[in-house]
Amino acid sequence: MTTRLDLLHPKSGWATASPARLTPPPPHRRGLALRSLSLISGWFGRPELPDLFPVLNIHRGLFLPWLWFASRLMPFGRLPAPMREMLILRTGWNCRCRYEWGQHVDLATRAGVSDEDIVGITVGAQAFQDHVKRSLMQACDDLCRDNVISSEAWQELRCHWDEPCLIEISMLVGHYRMLAGVINSAGLLLEAPTEASLQAFYLRIAEAEAAQASSTRLRDAG
Repeated sequence: MTTRLDLLHPKSGWATASPARLTPPPPHRRGLALRSLSLISGWFGRPELPDLFPVLNIHRGLFLPWLWFASRLMPFGRLPAPMREMLILRTGWNCRCRYEWGQHVDLATRAGVSDEDIVGITVGAQAFQDHVKRSLMQACDDLCRDNVISSEAWQELRCHWDEPCLIEISMLVGHYRMLAGVINSAGLLLEAPTEASLQAFYLRIAEAEAAQASSTRLRDAG
């Protein structure tokens, strides 16, 4: 029998290269810009700078332009944080990117996304009765699979979002698909605090499922 905990691991497994191919440079080799960014990493929901940033900073000519662009999507985008995080999580799931998934399970939880919705994200659009969430999940799947949002999903999105947000939705998914490819290929692993947060999430799901099973047994016995 498939459990909710089983749903939290892609059927094809995570795609992270092993062993790691790129690793964060030591602090003394990170440059002034990256050291400064470490001081404001709270903007990105992290007390400490994730390893993704120093790895991308290996290519310093790309790093700062990318950082500015990425910040326009997260955390300074137009989409509400819970909707943004759900889209990023579904993208990370579709790309089988454990690093992206783990980072944004934590960020989504902080943004108010429920554990139930995070589990639903692993299933896709059909897991949601809410029209806004369902249409976002469908749009993400369309882009990841076909590189175009289907007519049906687009019309549903238009019921809830203006045109700038429609552009942001499309670019958000595309951006995190790009990052997932870099992350998977580099073999980035979750930092210890984020890994601990992810494992705490898995534990909550397991405990909730065990409690539900116990309640069902007691009800059936009565």
